[in-house]
Amino acid sequence: MAELIKMPRLSDTMEEGTVAAWFKKVGDKVEEGEILAEIETDKATMEFESFYEGTILYIGINENETAKVDAPLAIIGDPGEDIDSILGNGSKKEISQVDEVIDSSVNSENSEKINDSDTTSEEDVHVITMPRLSDTMEEGTVAAWFKNIGDSVEEGEILAEIETDKATMEFEAFYSGTLLHVGLQEGDSAKVDSLLAIIGPNGKDISKYLNAPIKKIESSNDVELPEIMLESKKVDQVSENKSQITQVNSDRIFISPLAKKLAKEKGINISVLKGSGENGRIIKSDIENYKEPAKENISEHSPKSTLSSEDFNEVNHSQMRKVIAKRLSESKFSAPHYYLNIELDMSETIAFRKQCNAIPDTKISFNDIIVKACAVALRNNPSVNSQWFDDRIRYNNFVNIGVAVGVEEGLIVPVIKNADKMTVADISRSVKEMAGMARDKKLTPEMMQGSTFTISNLGMFGIESFTSIINSPNSVILSVGSIVEKPVVKDGSIVIGNTMKLTLACDHRVVDGLTGAKFLQSLKPLIENPLSMLI
Repeated sequence: MAELIKMPRLSDTMEEGTVAAWFKKVGDKVEEGEILAEIETDKATMEFESFYEGTILYIGINENETAKVDAPLAIIGDPGEDIDSILGNGSKKEISQVDEVIDSSVNSENSEKINDSDTTSEEDVHVITMPRLSDTMEEGTVAAWFKNIGDSVEEGEILAEIETDKATMEFEAFYSGTLLHVGLQEGDSAKVDSLLAIIGPNGKDISKYLNAPIKKIESSNDVELPEIMLESKKVDQVSENKSQITQVNSDRIFISPLAKKLAKEKGINISVLKGSGENGRIIKSDIENYKEPAKENISEHSPKSTLSSEDFNEVNHSQMRKVIAKRLSESKFSAPHYYLNIELDMSETIAFRKQCNAIPDTKISFNDIIVKACAVALRNNPSVNSQWFDDRIRYNNFVNIGVAVGVEEGLIVPVIKNADKMTVADISRSVKEMAGMARDKKLTPEMMQGSTFTISNLGMFGIESFTSIINSPNSVILSVGSIVEKPVVKDGSIVIGNTMKLTLACDHRVVDGLTGAKFLQSLKPLIENPLSMLI
């Protein structure tokens, strides 16, 4: 069956997109996961992959053409399949977003009733689906609702917080009206384009919009979706049944989505907890370490419970953890990794950092120096500043360095754009700002896109050396160990020195051993003598 591909919403503010390049043409076969096109949004140019297998039967937007989100982009199906019924009346290209959540089992009469003109022009009923808030997002979790069923909603108001694979982001309403239906409860997850909510006139019968099954993949509980109740009293009852875990508006308790989900599963009242995160935010460890107050007046003759030898706790995968698992598995098992190791003399680097930090309002780290050195070395070694795609290798003329940051639920990589053009102090400020936003889950998708090189530093944890998995589609990743004081040989004498080990993981499809070795050879003197970067 032919499938209509629409212009995707690749950022939370995207309203239209431009096709920068097509990698497939009409008649070409497409596999699920293959890159179809590059889409230029208001924030970045991103690759857009196919979610279906088949043959390209139709391309609705040519290269360099711009169209609204949800405009027909392409059709994938079987060769010779009739696509007129999908496109509509000849040249008609606007197809309602509602169609995406209507199952094929819904009869044609109902389908005709909920086309775009009916819902937006005559009835003002708007079906809201789970948005794609990042280029890698496949599913989302509702972290919090800011509106209840029956509440009035204005265009631009925040409806909910959506947890993606990369961050928790506010999702605003694009329509005004009354919130008539909520398709996902707090803590529930669903695929992109699943039914999220319905907004329309107060008291409107929306039963026909609920015929399609929700593409729901997991839930924090087994409660069925509430029926739509049009009378105001019943609407209030539905609102009262919402989870008591999260306080909203000014009384809201600051808690991470994962911690909130765990608390709900364990029946813990979060109002009695004291958060150990930033600004008192309750995090996962606060829930895991919480102990119920001891109960009084328990008889010493009461039977003692026996603990099972298989006692354990289970936690559902977060969106971030799922994507980390998927992307790193794909990288590890598709890119042939090999590793190069060098050891640096950090004596001059230590002295340089000490001098810099003596300047008022200046505080740089060793990692900031390494980022700058890598940026300079990449500019001089463009073969390493490259990316692998199935049909080509891209050699980038800009240097964007991703800095891996560990957060509560996993690992994210904010990107320092054009790092080769920044000073060490500029890099330091940017890294600190992004690391703080990463821990607070406030990074936007564009802040985590477009890296050409990645650095992972575990030196501050006393790790002397380690290897990392390449952050695809980049060709290399640099692992940075700790600075170790030990005996070294200098000018034929044994002295106390300070050394640091670096490990460069390379994708052999792009970076050969000699290429990787030359990069480390040019990187070594830059880190060992940072003053050379200023000349």
